[in-house]
Amino acid sequence: MINVNINEAKAHLSSCLDKVAEGEKVIICRRNRPIAEIRPLKKTVRKKRPIGLAGKEFPAFTVAKTFFEPLPPELLNAFSDEGK
Repeated sequence: MINVNINEAKAHLSSCLDKVAEGEKVIICRRNRPIAEIRPLKKTVRKKRPIGLAGKEFPAFTVAKTFFEPLPPELLNAFSDEGK
């Protein structure tokens, strides 16, 4: 835990935040009396999201491998200028 006065914190904010990123707490003081605390945030565990946001109410679905195959030429032409 590090105690710094307001002027010190303003002048050296980057180094104070570096200390916080390393896991330390920084106490901001006014006339040597603590008034605020800067502490690291809890790290959230991110897990892979399923396709869609169905959650537990609906079963997760999978995308068929054919979804990623190229479209047939006649369908591609329908979306381009060549089909006109």
